[in-house]
Amino acid sequence: MKRALAIRHVAFEDLGTLVGLLHQRGYDAVYQEAGVADLASITLSTDDLLVVLGGPIGAYEEDRYPFLRDELHLIEQALRADIPILGLCLGAQLLARALGARVYAGEEKEIGIAPIELTSEGRASCVRHLAPDFRVLHWHGDTFDLPAGATSLASTSLTPHQAFSAGPKILGLQFHIEAEAEQAERWLIGHTCELTGAGIDVPQLRKDMNAYLPAIARKSRAAVGEWLDGAAR
Repeated sequence: MKRALAIRHVAFEDLGTLVGLLHQRGYDAVYQEAGVADLASITLSTDDLLVVLGGPIGAYEEDRYPFLRDELHLIEQALRADIPILGLCLGAQLLARALGARVYAGEEKEIGIAPIELTSEGRASCVRHLAPDFRVLHWHGDTFDLPAGATSLASTSLTPHQAFSAGPKILGLQFHIEAEAEQAERWLIGHTCELTGAGIDVPQLRKDMNAYLPAIARKSRAAVGEWLDGAAR
């Protein structure tokens, strides 16, 4: 099988609902644990898919987390080799940075189930499958500028750049489409300090995740499936 190389930063932010889809498309999911795996030694194949997952650190914090330098170099290697890259949350921020854009702290944290607004290009892209309500799971405090030459696909009032593409093989999503309702409690436990600091109503967030994540999962598989098909051409 082909390899879907997933860079994972925390154990509970994994490929989640996308694992079955990747298997259907002929990919074997292989995790590399950021900060533990030797990312500098990884050599990518032209048949690979690179997925950069989320996490609670900043894409600009290599002074605190030196492994980020190797992670950025790995993303740059994939860009040079024209290998498909999917970036989710922190992964989208790292992808934006590898493409030369600035990543920085947003005005406030954006956490919870809420809709995105698609651009005209977004309505013609794979993210249109998130219709009709376009609700997704937001969980970030940082944001990024749109990389030069990239196409903005979605926004919110708080975050102008929620999704972007850079040709058919590069997709960055600031939000989470991979989270599983069955694993929601792991997110709530793992991010308890952030949730408390942001004043998030945890019981309401739990209720929203359980209510909306199953539908988000179905729609996200359609979106990522279309993207994978386009990236393969």
